[in-house]
Amino acid sequence: MKKLCKKRKTKCITKKENMKYPCENCKLRAAYEKNPKSFVGRFWRWQINFCPSWHGYFKSLPPEKQEELRKKYDFWKYQQ
Repeated sequence: MKKLCKKRKTKCITKKENMKYPCENCKLRAAYEKNPKSFVGRFWRWQINFCPSWHGYFKSLPPEKQEELRKKYDFWKYQQ
């Protein structure tokens, strides 16, 4: 049974659980997909350069998917 966090009244995530990254369904990412030149879209593209969640999400993907995202978003950080 999962505990509820006292402050947030939401489910607490423990290190043992598999953490899912919200990047796949990110509203900012969706704004970028819809209109890359919008302010929100440009903000999302800028912030993925240092976002720890994006870094974890990106590194968890298979190399083929990473390459696809690199080309799609012109994102060349975290190369091996």
